[in-house]
Amino acid sequence: MLKEISIGVVGAGNIAKYNHLPAYKKVKGVRVAAICDIDIEKAKRLAEEFGIEKYYGSMDEMIKCEDIDAVDICTWNREHVPLSLKAVRLGKHVMCEKPAAVSLEELKQLKIELEKTGLVYLLAVPNRFKSETIYLKSLADRNFFGDICYAKANYLRRRGAPVGWFSDKSISGGGPIMDIGVHAIDSAWYLLGSPRPIRVCASLSYAIGKTDVYGKEPYIAAPSPNGKYDCEDTGAGVIDFENGTQLFFEASWTLNLPDRRETFIGGSKAGAMLTPPTLYTDLDGVAVTENLDIDTVDPFAGEIEHFCECVRSSNTNTRYNIDQAIVMQTILQAIYRSDELKRQVEIDKDGNIL
Repeated sequence: MLKEISIGVVGAGNIAKYNHLPAYKKVKGVRVAAICDIDIEKAKRLAEEFGIEKYYGSMDEMIKCEDIDAVDICTWNREHVPLSLKAVRLGKHVMCEKPAAVSLEELKQLKIELEKTGLVYLLAVPNRFKSETIYLKSLADRNFFGDICYAKANYLRRRGAPVGWFSDKSISGGGPIMDIGVHAIDSAWYLLGSPRPIRVCASLSYAIGKTDVYGKEPYIAAPSPNGKYDCEDTGAGVIDFENGTQLFFEASWTLNLPDRRETFIGGSKAGAMLTPPTLYTDLDGVAVTENLDIDTVDPFAGEIEHFCECVRSSNTNTRYNIDQAIVMQTILQAIYRSDELKRQVEIDKDGNIL
């Protein structure tokens, strides 16, 4: 019998409603014991919709009143580390939605607390749990691609800026780079074997800004208390890694070009595209393109199952642990720093952006 893991969900917004809570129903040996939100009526509505017995207006109250093993943090970005820190100090394991933080320094403080306690931390980036990612990563680990020297990733929307707090940099930490660019960059970085970044050259565009023109129904989040829209429309650049690999990236909420979402890696023996999963190889002197037929799984259920397994076994080396979260946060902040300085920035061995 699996030891049942009891979860308290923090935040009753879209990511909890449409992704995390439905996924919990697919995973054995885990139970959502309670949910909380600063808007307690929102927490109540989700509790009723998903059959959750208890709901609260704060994480403090929830942890005080409920016997839970871990928290699943689904709040706006600014609260990711403060809530993670509080949960760890109260002895709870943490699964936290991306991005890990809005500040690199606060994330380093979280690492210190995790090391003191030995608690489990997982940064919830579902692409790592997609079937095609798992398969291509297994090929990369077996040197199928040879020496990977090139990667490219993009996540572009013609019109897809979220409505609400996402566009307020003081709450979100940034625009499409923080929101969807992290998915594209991380997918490639993970397939590359997560090498150490050494330099970043990037540029951001603020040319379009807020628009009420949508190609489809907008993603509506809780409103910003400040009512700001001060994030970038688009970002692009290149990340150089210690092993000589380069990763070219693009991310946009609002761009007068077609929607695109692609991740490529190219090696000395073969290459691949992530979605749809495709291999580019040679066979008897002929270039071959092979479309892969891979059964799909729910990546959110996959990350929850992985997190619960790590909690049961006290395995702190999760598929996205705090050390990797810090490196990704360094990359994201280096992108913004490069644009701010209008030049390439270096990242030293201690993770400092120069």
